[in-house]
Amino acid sequence: MNLIGLVVIAVCLSIAMMVAWWVQRRTGASGWVDAIWSFAVGLGGLAAVLLADGDFTLRKAALIVLVGFWSLRLGGHIATRTAKGGDDPRYKQLSEEWGEAFPRRLFLFLQIQAVAGLALAVSVQAAASNMAEFPGVLDMIAVLVAIIAVVGEGIADRQLARFKAQPHAKGAICEKGLWGWSRHPNYFFEWLFWCALPFLAASLADARLSSLLSLLAPLMMYWLLVHVSGIPPLEAHMQRSRGAAFRDLQQRVNAFFPGPPKRGAGHSSSQSARETRP
Repeated sequence: MNLIGLVVIAVCLSIAMMVAWWVQRRTGASGWVDAIWSFAVGLGGLAAVLLADGDFTLRKAALIVLVGFWSLRLGGHIATRTAKGGDDPRYKQLSEEWGEAFPRRLFLFLQIQAVAGLALAVSVQAAASNMAEFPGVLDMIAVLVAIIAVVGEGIADRQLARFKAQPHAKGAICEKGLWGWSRHPNYFFEWLFWCALPFLAASLADARLSSLLSLLAPLMMYWLLVHVSGIPPLEAHMQRSRGAAFRDLQQRVNAFFPGPPKRGAGHSSSQSARETRP
């Protein structure tokens, strides 16, 4: 691992989230926070690949393509939505919870986001440091998982955007397509993307202790999305704004992992607010 390079990446991520905090305070639009985070993590991941030990390999090239595409798609989607006036209800929920302390606590919260971005960069560098011949069986699995994740998240975003564009969507909850199988399909596919890194870092011929670092990405993203800054504040907002309709949805549709909706509870037509990154 290139420790000096990771320190530089950490400092840059911290500065990027300071800029994100300043932009949010100036514009009042919290969506820019997630757009900046997505682009900053993408650049940090690319830097982690280029600074990894060893010569430039096909594995490193594959990581550059995958991480770069993830960053551009996600950051571009959030930036476009924010520019059109859309925003993230999670930050509204946090603003109401934190009250007058919101600016100070948001600054600290975004620095935690920077730490999360560093953990992702460490995982990317661990995968890039694998010197096994590429592509192997595990590499093909990794690429397939990453492609499914990016495409799946893009489909979820489009399905929700189309639903919200309909006249009857205001105050409703989307159960169209993937949103009928998971209350947060975009969060699931976001997590799934980072599950590709352990496969790229591992080698069937040579097990390396450093490859365990690649597990940081999926473990941390699952914890953040499911237990900290993803689902909890968003669902608190949805329970307050959608009431019984959302509680009914919670009984029928899985929170995270997609699965067939449960039958028996009353069915309500609805709109799940678009979730963004932790």
